[in-house]
Amino acid sequence: MRVRLVLAATALLAAAAAPLAHAGGADDPAVDPAARLADFLAVDPAGLLGADGTVTLSGTYRCLDDSAGPVLIGSTLRQQERSAAIGGSRAVCDGLLRTWTHTAVVKDPAYQPGEARVEGSLVQLTPTGELGLPTPGFLARQESRVTLN
Repeated sequence: MRVRLVLAATALLAAAAAPLAHAGGADDPAVDPAARLADFLAVDPAGLLGADGTVTLSGTYRCLDDSAGPVLIGSTLRQQERSAAIGGSRAVCDGLLRTWTHTAVVKDPAYQPGEARVEGSLVQLTPTGELGLPTPGFLARQESRVTLN
């Protein structure tokens, strides 16, 4: 239950904040080689939409260090006036390019095939203050157009 609460809070904070975004793909030659050693998040250009309202989004990420606190990946789907968090997961921060996939059932109203936007974020939760409550720090954020099929 705590993990779900933290993931939901992370998704809300990701939507409200204006964190640093990393443009370009991990293997994009236009990206400075030094940037390839930075935290990175990308969203795949297509999402899956099931007949039962199941939405699946995916992408890639890289994070370098989670020693200060856990790193989470969050994704939010927007289509017209509709917005919903589509899962969240814990990242493995070993400097390797990895994939992420989030799935959720979204009904009433369900998403429709076609264009939508996804906001993905890579957030590190760092304990602060006397109580050690986690504070989110945004490592990477990517907003992308996707096609729901």
